[in-house]
Amino acid sequence: MTAVSVQATPADAAECARILADASRDHRTVRVAGGMTKSYIGESGDTDDELRTARLGGIVDHVPADLTVTVAGGTRIADLAAALARAGQFLPLDPPHAEAATIGGVIAANSNGFWRARYGSVRDLLIGTRIALADGTVVRAGGRVVKNVAGYDLNKLITGSFGTLGVIVEATFKVLPIPTASDGVLASFARGTDAFAAADRIARAAARAEAIVVERAARDDWRLLVTARGEAAAVARAVTDARREVKVRGGSAAQLAGELAELRELPARASDGALVRVAVLVAAQTAFADTAARLESFATLAADAASGVVRVHLHGDDASVIRDAEALLLAARMVGGGGRVERRAERLRGRLSVSPTRSTGAVLMRRIKDAFDPAGILEPGRSPA
Repeated sequence: MTAVSVQATPADAAECARILADASRDHRTVRVAGGMTKSYIGESGDTDDELRTARLGGIVDHVPADLTVTVAGGTRIADLAAALARAGQFLPLDPPHAEAATIGGVIAANSNGFWRARYGSVRDLLIGTRIALADGTVVRAGGRVVKNVAGYDLNKLITGSFGTLGVIVEATFKVLPIPTASDGVLASFARGTDAFAAADRIARAAARAEAIVVERAARDDWRLLVTARGEAAAVARAVTDARREVKVRGGSAAQLAGELAELRELPARASDGALVRVAVLVAAQTAFADTAARLESFATLAADAASGVVRVHLHGDDASVIRDAEALLLAARMVGGGGRVERRAERLRGRLSVSPTRSTGAVLMRRIKDAFDPAGILEPGRSPA
């Protein structure tokens, strides 16, 4: 990747739009940079300029009674969480790179953590956006109230677009009161089959858990991590149910500490080898995980057992990593799922593609890209998805 020749840091949405309009006129390509925590995702092409969102920060509007918050796109997730906590509320998103990720980056990368099955994904919680477009205009989608259904849902289109359609300068989210109680269970199993069976039963229980994760590191036992938050009685019931399921499946239970936060940061830590992210049917997770754990370069697996999202870190000699990454993507497709290589060592970029097959929606997404960015200046090389 070549170094950018111009770096711009706009102070507001209008200045951001002007910068994009000038770049379109001069046919200068632009990379959009927030916290730069997810620059490893996808095929980021060479760019002339870099637009940084560092000055587009802060809370624009917070209405605690309506359970909504509007925040500038360059605001760090950690700063928003601290501000909401002072009002007794929280944004129910737990993306990786928790300390440095920005609101705009989380939306652009559709970055979700282990809470998505309980509270919803970025797309579910996002109710409004302001976006600076390549033609110099600033458009608004959605609104600042939950019950807002006017117009086309541009919010869902911009989520996961990786900056290829526009720059997110403002976003409005649904928020929730901070739960009054929390607890968790950490369990160990000799077999992955038992860990996933217990996870499935816990996910179907009346007392809903907040996160249900199956993890395994090479040569270690399978582990099940369960957290619950809410009213004290509901949390106690969820933990009791989880411990019972662990016992039924022959596992050993202990108190959960900071293990879940460590697993959530797997994308941040997996800088060597390759990190493969797949989404499969919940019922197919056990077979897929068993396949992954037998691979030569297998290092770590973290499965969001309630949603079917599985990440596998591969580490070892380059040939083994490449072969095993491609095998995992094929295994996901064989069970009706799909995936991508989420992260690769720099030396593997030319040898291991993000996805060996073309997306079924590639033609449609190209037409959308052409409509939003006719000059093709935004994030060349990236594919909106």
